[in-house]
Amino acid sequence: MKRMMFCLMAMAGVLMVPAQNSVFDFKVKDDVGQEVSLSDFKGKVLLIVNTATRCGFTPQYKELESLYEKYRADGLEILDFPCNQFGQQAPGSIQEIHEFCTVNFNILFPQFDKIDVNGAAEHPLYTYLKAQKGFGGFDVSDQRGKMMDDMLRKRDADFDKKSDIKWNFTKFLVGRDGRVLKRYEPTDKMSGIEADILMEVNPVLSTIMSRRSVRKYLDKPVEHEKLELIARCGINAPSGMNRQPWIVRVVEDQQLMADVTEVYKQANAEQVSRDKGFKNMFRNAPNIICVCTPANGGGELDAGLLGENMMLAAKAMGLGTCCLGGPVRFLTSNEKAKFFLDRLDIPADYKLNYIIAVGYPDEQPDAKPRDAAKVKYIK
Repeated sequence: MKRMMFCLMAMAGVLMVPAQNSVFDFKVKDDVGQEVSLSDFKGKVLLIVNTATRCGFTPQYKELESLYEKYRADGLEILDFPCNQFGQQAPGSIQEIHEFCTVNFNILFPQFDKIDVNGAAEHPLYTYLKAQKGFGGFDVSDQRGKMMDDMLRKRDADFDKKSDIKWNFTKFLVGRDGRVLKRYEPTDKMSGIEADILMEVNPVLSTIMSRRSVRKYLDKPVEHEKLELIARCGINAPSGMNRQPWIVRVVEDQQLMADVTEVYKQANAEQVSRDKGFKNMFRNAPNIICVCTPANGGGELDAGLLGENMMLAAKAMGLGTCCLGGPVRFLTSNEKAKFFLDRLDIPADYKLNYIIAVGYPDEQPDAKPRDAAKVKYIK
């Protein structure tokens, strides 16, 4: 009985351990041994680096300090964690390491106590970082990347199948919300890392790069003032000859959305039954924005610019969006849904083009891959 009680208490203890959902949930020790909560860096863009003072990559300290000086005012923080696990290339105490870095590279970014980043004694922060972003491989077309790949593959033919840190100066980029965005190997070019940092510290670029199509929303209507601001940003989009050929309808009437959803459910009973989380036909969003263009054609390009403005504005205000085409086809083809279109009061010479679902997001979807090869530069 006592043994059973002990087991239950142990299990309860495990369950009570708080889950780490972001980098900001961890604590580390600084260069004088004081415990620091990474929550102190909330709202900052972080570049977390494991470093060494006697490594072939040690000159990267100069490049890191250059990045720090360039973007610190915009919210960048570089967190340096010396580690002696790779070739014993970070010997000495943290004080000796700090003095070396100050004298030789004049670093100003925060430097923390030495840690392990792999193995039984690895710091929990690095356990989390590696779980979020595993090893993506070295660029073997690069001389240094090939050198690292050859060296490590001789030691372990399957080294690339493990998420552990491979060498000094591996870097993790963390967004302002504490999510791990990217991992860089020591051979990755600093110019590429800088471009990613700029995307995060610049508010406009950050909003563009972080917008995702959201398909799960909190059951909370968007405030009228925010919807009004979104619409205002939309109609300030450019249009050919400033014709502004769009008509916009922002739906706040919850009952209207519920009523037309009932029509949708009747027509798509089997599909709806398979979706256990179904609330309405607009991806369960509490509000929608309907965009219309001339019925005889034209205005689609301008309407697209309008919609992108609205979705980016929504993202900047902490809202999620998703551009919908399916509900448009249903609304314009089902006679029983005519009451919804009538309520929108769309002029006779206009047609419903697309709908934007908008609401407070209940998910944080990752970015889907983009094919950079589709872009070519003609010089």
